[in-house]
Amino acid sequence: MMENLQQDKLKRAKKRVNELKGFYIHFAVYLIVNAFILINIYRHSDDFWQWGHFFTLFFWGIGVAFHAANAFNFNPFFGKKWEERQIQKYIEKDEREADKYR
Repeated sequence: MMENLQQDKLKRAKKRVNELKGFYIHFAVYLIVNAFILINIYRHSDDFWQWGHFFTLFFWGIGVAFHAANAFNFNPFFGKKWEERQIQKYIEKDEREADKYR
């Protein structure tokens, strides 16, 4: 049983690392591609500050922001992860209090 628990922990840790790695790769590609796009527009355009030039940067940036929120478990609206953390916190608190009286 203890071995299964360790395997489950390892599996969750690997999944978490892969999620973070996926975000960092996505963010790096976003930065590199948009840097090339903006440099190219700047070099070949007389009027750099147009909305159309920043369309890709803006909307892809929204996608990157959602990916970051998912990768770092950020949910300002009390999502499932938040509920699980709260439940775990109260279980641990009850266990500590029960240990005091043993």
